[in-house]
Amino acid sequence: MPHTGILAANPDGAAQCFLRYCRAGAAELGSHTYPDVSLDYIGFGHHLAAWRAGDLDTVGAYLARSVARLAAAGADFFVCPDNTVHLVLDELAPELPLPGVHIARAVAETARAADHRRVGVLGTAFVTGSALYATWLGAEGIEVEVPDPPDAERLDRIILGELVNGAASDASRSWGVEVVRGLAERGCDVVALASTELPLLLAPEDSPLPVIDSTAVLADRALDVALSRTPLPTWRGGRHRTAP
Repeated sequence: MPHTGILAANPDGAAQCFLRYCRAGAAELGSHTYPDVSLDYIGFGHHLAAWRAGDLDTVGAYLARSVARLAAAGADFFVCPDNTVHLVLDELAPELPLPGVHIARAVAETARAADHRRVGVLGTAFVTGSALYATWLGAEGIEVEVPDPPDAERLDRIILGELVNGAASDASRSWGVEVVRGLAERGCDVVALASTELPLLLAPEDSPLPVIDSTAVLADRALDVALSRTPLPTWRGGRHRTAP
């Protein structure tokens, strides 16, 4: 079985991905049995200053080092349960030492398989202000909506101020439901949680729209690869190295 590597960029997303991968694997293979998995995490604080300065080359060097350590641990491919980090992975010039499953591509393929036509994307301001999801969803013929700028800014503050610390206030949860209701009024038929912490804010049973949880989708895709249900990925970083 291929050995899975998890490139951790935040503790909550990595933990959720790891737990879902292991639990789903055990459900298929038997108690306490699942394909090998390694996790590598260079604490976000080590490159936070580079993020704030817009020094993506430095951030990318940290990420590439982490992928190299996964390769040294024996991983055959990697997943990164962090949407914002994919903005940097898409800009890397040298190829990474391991192929990876691209989180936005996995979400786009999930939306296409369910015949969704317009996806509301929630995430950090980095993600909602970028072409990350518009590119991948657009390649599948799917339209994208994001919150209006004031809502996008508030969502960013909630993610970085509350959710990364493992909690969400009742007021933030109620507000999040209203944001999704607004996306539904704009014609969206599903909402993508394009931040790995967002399940803390929006539970599927509370959402006015069906939910695609990017972390869960990524973990399931990793297990599909590890169980050889799908081939090893070919993407090694860089937006122009995304072979079908």
